[in-house]
Amino acid sequence: MMAPSSADGVAPCACKGIRRCLLCEKWKEIRHLEANVPKTVHHFLYNPETKLAIRKDAEPASFPFPGVFVWENFISEEEEEELISTMDQDVWNQSQSGRRKQDFGPKVNFKKRKVRVGSFSGLPALSHKVVLRMQREPSLADFQPVEQCNLDYHPERGSAIDPHLDDSWLWGERLVTVNMLSDTTLTMSLEEGLPEVGLEEEVHVAVHLPRRCLVVLYGEARHRWKHAIHRMDVHERRVCSTYRELSAEFLPGGQQAELGAQLLNTALSFQGAPV
Repeated sequence: MMAPSSADGVAPCACKGIRRCLLCEKWKEIRHLEANVPKTVHHFLYNPETKLAIRKDAEPASFPFPGVFVWENFISEEEEEELISTMDQDVWNQSQSGRRKQDFGPKVNFKKRKVRVGSFSGLPALSHKVVLRMQREPSLADFQPVEQCNLDYHPERGSAIDPHLDDSWLWGERLVTVNMLSDTTLTMSLEEGLPEVGLEEEVHVAVHLPRRCLVVLYGEARHRWKHAIHRMDVHERRVCSTYRELSAEFLPGGQQAELGAQLLNTALSFQGAPV
């Protein structure tokens, strides 16, 4: 259920179930409590130059961390300003955990594995040049996004996104995100640890995301490690745009290739409005 309605009948946020933000915590007069059972977590920091997860004063001091690509200064200050100004002309819808969102993508029921075009009219016009630029990177040369999700985070709302794995039935190998308005930290986590390097307990790897960078998750970082943005890592307003591609099932040779082609044709018209 959603957080309880205020006196005028309007819900203070869009949180459901165990999700929380500062709005509903204040409304319910409860505090955001972390699990009170102490647990061991091994903390590492990702180095994009060496592609290692590193730490000091403990063993192992590092281990390879493949599946993350960071492109700093992917967009300019002027381009960032134009993108944010254009987004703010559209409606931001309340989402869970203090986020606001804008969706440009097909209508999807992940539980029933059903997808249709619905009211999807394409990615937004300004994203055309963003996509063309990301395709200059050799590892993204064939990247064709079929969905774009804009998320708005703000410390006053206690915005965050819990550790999760993105769907892999509809969405493909690479998740591509443009980080705007402020720096933040993407926390990668593996609850079962990494026994192969002697880490039996939960492992966290912090990936620093500078303002205006692009980050790609693929391989193990996409499919094995959960990713999150924690409340404590949102210091100012942060907006990100995440682009997703189709899985093999919806590409040529796949069982739903015809539907996939229809979705891609719609997406890459770049004439879309939020759905």
